[in-house]
Amino acid sequence: MRRISGFALVSLSLKKTRLIARLKGFEKLAVALSGGVDSALLLAVAHEVIGDGLIAVTAGSPIHPQQELNDAKKIAGMLGITHLVLDSDEMTQPGFLSNTPERCYVCKKHVFSGMLTLIRKTGIRHLAHGANADDVGDYRPGLKAARELGVVAPLMDAELTKPEIRQLARQRGLPVWDKPAMACIATRFPYGTPIVLEKVVQVRDAEQVLAEAGFSGCRVRHHGALARIEVSLEDLPVLIADPMRSRIALRLRQIGFLHICADLEGYVTGSMNRALTPGAKD
Repeated sequence: MRRISGFALVSLSLKKTRLIARLKGFEKLAVALSGGVDSALLLAVAHEVIGDGLIAVTAGSPIHPQQELNDAKKIAGMLGITHLVLDSDEMTQPGFLSNTPERCYVCKKHVFSGMLTLIRKTGIRHLAHGANADDVGDYRPGLKAARELGVVAPLMDAELTKPEIRQLARQRGLPVWDKPAMACIATRFPYGTPIVLEKVVQVRDAEQVLAEAGFSGCRVRHHGALARIEVSLEDLPVLIADPMRSRIALRLRQIGFLHICADLEGYVTGSMNRALTPGAKD
């Protein structure tokens, strides 16, 4: 460990050692596998440490793009790990559908509870998820739900950041090492806007249009009749130049949006959280 300006910099090697040591505390473990890079790395390292005592479990739901489930299946299959899929059924939960600032807490409490029930039928008591050190800064009530249920976060415990996780995943040859982060579709709606399946499908289809056009890691925020598109600042000139602009606008109009705009700030993680007052984040 070395120090710069009074701050200790923990080496990546030491963080890997911490992660392995944390995982050695479990004879059996289930990993909540989302299809993203964080849980994929966690699963790969846990497989080396725990071996046959490890399984993966993924929530299947309309609020997650189908590609997420496909990627989760691919990762578990590549590693030779038993993979369970839970019908998480969030769209039946009033506390989720009302879309208050506690939506993520309600959702994670419901999903993790379902996962724990499922894995305990196989004789496994402990569940881990892929939260990392970078997740501490933003408003993430789902972390509170995980802690209350005893769901562990080994990557966070090891203080691994997203760039470090990508680096380790690339070294291991995991195909999702550079996959853009993909939050659930519920994050595309302003708090207080009820979440209904028809609107979820609109967002899913609109983001698929953008993905097929070559925009990676984009978001379509749903503001009623208005679709607010967020892409990287590098991609913004491409989005607003014809013929791309007119083609995207036409496709989103066909999906059901009356007005389509591009956000001049580009893609901003957690941009909907700006509407929260300090008290709502407590």
